[in-house]
Amino acid sequence: MNDSSLKYVTAAEAVKLVKSGDTVVLQGSTSLPNVLIRALTSRASELRGVTIISGFGVDAEDAPYAKRELLDSFHAVSIFVPNILRNATREGVADTIPCFLGEVPSLFRSGQVPVDVTFLNVSEPDEEGYCSFGISADIAFSAAECSKTIIAQVNRYMPRTFGDPVIHVSRISALVRGDEPLFEVPSSVPTDKDIRIGNYIASEIPDGATLQIGVGGIPNAVLRALSSHKHLGLHTEAITDGVLPLIKQGIIDNSQKKVLQGKSVGSLVLGSRKLYDWIDGNTDVVIRDVAWTNDPQIIRQNPRAMAINSAIEIDLTGQICADSIGETVISGVGGQHDFMYGASLSEGGKCFIALPSTTAKGKSKIVAHLAEGAGVVTTRFQTQYVVTEHGIVYLRNKPLAERAKLLISIADPSCREQLEREATRRFGIGFLRLKI
Repeated sequence: MNDSSLKYVTAAEAVKLVKSGDTVVLQGSTSLPNVLIRALTSRASELRGVTIISGFGVDAEDAPYAKRELLDSFHAVSIFVPNILRNATREGVADTIPCFLGEVPSLFRSGQVPVDVTFLNVSEPDEEGYCSFGISADIAFSAAECSKTIIAQVNRYMPRTFGDPVIHVSRISALVRGDEPLFEVPSSVPTDKDIRIGNYIASEIPDGATLQIGVGGIPNAVLRALSSHKHLGLHTEAITDGVLPLIKQGIIDNSQKKVLQGKSVGSLVLGSRKLYDWIDGNTDVVIRDVAWTNDPQIIRQNPRAMAINSAIEIDLTGQICADSIGETVISGVGGQHDFMYGASLSEGGKCFIALPSTTAKGKSKIVAHLAEGAGVVTTRFQTQYVVTEHGIVYLRNKPLAERAKLLISIADPSCREQLEREATRRFGIGFLRLKI
């Protein structure tokens, strides 16, 4: 479709479609529709009680609408506390809905969370008038599906991806030209601890496995340690730069998957311009609605599904806190539960929780009790492998005292004596008699 045949309006004109009391959902990942967000924020004095819902999203600056002085105009709510709302959430200016990420679309589709307006950041339309959501289907696809009004920032920097996230211009209420480069997330360089953890995990991953892997130093260390593996697959939530070497070397070839065989699958893309350019028009990559990618019944269909996730702390019974530091929520449940459960049902599947044994200040991340107010993202019933730089242990179907003994064996050596005292007090002679 010829761009000149489309009727564009200014961002200021487009956001006039938002009314007081509306609920607005923002597309996320690194593709926040910032041209529209800034224009809506500029209307603060004209609006009252607008709820702005975001999922996972990252950017260089805090959300402009989540300010104490704008509370009468905007109510910021996140499903996964992103960096743009972390300060506002800590201060009580923004709030968050605890939810499995794969179930968020059902909140929109069922009407439990009504959607009035969706803000998108999309590719330029193709010859038939279809725009791509590009690097972020996740919750945006379902929000747009349920939305009464769709406002789109058309961005020449947005790659065109294949799968669910496309929308015809006829469905869009207002088109705004907004050519802004997508935010880039630097690839984390693994530390020595990360490398040791990555090696432990890689040793448990068989050839032909399908990977779900996250963002950060430990996931990158795992990926580096898989360089001698064969016929790996990718079915994950976030596709990152870390997978590129394995795909280009043919190590990730998706040949043994049963779901979308031959395709790398994700719900969002998070990384560098190099990654965004690689995915642009790449038919070997499929981006899908998070309700589908994170469905445990879909995940389980791939044999040897490997779920690799992180934690803030873990207690001696195997309860995983991954979203908060004490009472302070810093992220969300995300897809950890979705993939942990799906992989546990997969034939030959495995679930890993990876974390360094201590914080940067030397405090043990393996604790007798989770911090007061901490949330449990993965229950003790679901925890399988736990990995630190000191080793790897398997907890599933183990009694509580044995779990404690195993976890202490991979805690930092300087913290083990205190943890043993706590375990003895809690589990008594049953703990003392164990030999691991």
